[in-house]
Amino acid sequence: MTRFDADTSADRRKLFADAVTAHRERGSAFLTIEVEPPREEIQFGESGDEDDSEDPGDDEGSPEGEAAPPWIQFAEKTFNLDCTDEELERLHALLDDYPEFRIEERETPEEAEGTNVRISARSDANRLSGFLDRAFAEVYDQPEDYRAWVVQV
Repeated sequence: MTRFDADTSADRRKLFADAVTAHRERGSAFLTIEVEPPREEIQFGESGDEDDSEDPGDDEGSPEGEAAPPWIQFAEKTFNLDCTDEELERLHALLDDYPEFRIEERETPEEAEGTNVRISARSDANRLSGFLDRAFAEVYDQPEDYRAWVVQV
């Protein structure tokens, strides 16, 4: 792979398909895709707080009360993602268009504010990439021009 980000649907789908193919060819443990937060949400410089140390339990770099940007992992034939209750409802609706994909496991730890979902997804790279793009757009309510990054292959 020579590029790791994209911000149009066609480019993201090509990027995701290339990432799935690279993951499979390399036999890597998993691949991870993250969404870049909108520019207006990125905070630069000093926070102004007296204590700038991060609590290890906090989302990295997220202002207090805000969730980290969405991410999805893919390993072998399984998607792994975290969802709020509303996102989980939208995920179920999306899966209606992917009958070959099945939720295999859901875990809702007491200390978490959402559900970790594992979806078996046995398909070709192009079908997987279409699901990924739609999941970010529809489940995580990302704008049409959201930027996605393949952060680990």
